Amino acid sequence: MPKKPKPTAVPAVRRKRLGRAVVGAIGMIALETAYMRKSGYAVGLQTAVRCRAGHLFTTIWIPGASVKAVRLGPVRLQWCPVGRHFTSVRPVKVAELTDEVQEAARLQHDARIP
Repeated sequence: MPKKPKPTAVPAVRRKRLGRAVVGAIGMIALETAYMRKSGYAVGLQTAVRCRAGHLFTTIWIPGASVKAVRLGPVRLQWCPVGRHFTSVRPVKVAELTDEVQEAARLQHDARIP
């Protein structure tokens, strides 16, 4: 008689740990988003960022996620379309930018898809 395959169901203890980890990760992302918005940073598809060389452009900045950049806390390593170099970038507070500078940053957007 052939052996029965072992059940592949995840034990209850592992499911509970996994659930806690997922809830914790979602909570941390929500806290990061709330902190950035409260501090005056825009978050989303048109976030103004400044590279290490001082170039200003917009990029997609979603807390807890990064498709085309390497995350290092509040800094990300990614391509600067203005200076055409790979560098570290930081978000810029919206209040620090005039309307003209914001418009100039919107005109310089990095690639939407990696």
